[in-house]
Amino acid sequence: MSNLFSGAADEISVTHEVVVHVVVADQPPISLPAELRYDRTDPYAVCLSLGGTSTGTVDWVFARSLLSEGLRKPVGVGDVLVIPRRRHARPAVRVVVRSAAGAALLDIAASAVTAFLKHTDLVVPPGTEHLHIDMDRVVAELMAESD
Repeated sequence: MSNLFSGAADEISVTHEVVVHVVVADQPPISLPAELRYDRTDPYAVCLSLGGTSTGTVDWVFARSLLSEGLRKPVGVGDVLVIPRRRHARPAVRVVVRSAAGAALLDIAASAVTAFLKHTDLVVPPGTEHLHIDMDRVVAELMAESD
């Protein structure tokens, strides 16, 4: 799958197509198309979207910092864990996602994750996320929920 980027410092989003290898016990990994997405309007989060448009997608949204730290060390608690994998010639990042239905082990090439994160850093440098939050929108959403 190609590494297609949309987004730059003057844009608000980044999309990176990747291949995710779903790890199933005692079976060869299953390769699926996926996207890593980032949007300046939700500056702390990334989205991992699995599957194609014809079959429907499954999305997991979690902290960009979790994905970044997971390149170097195991991180996360609860529904999403990110673990570096260096046992093969091609380093990978394992994303473990859990729900009430069970858990999935997803391996993504570390080089693809690194390229994606570097591109997100151009859109919103780490540590400046708070400058990109639309507080008026947040307050309006909170007020609408209380009605």
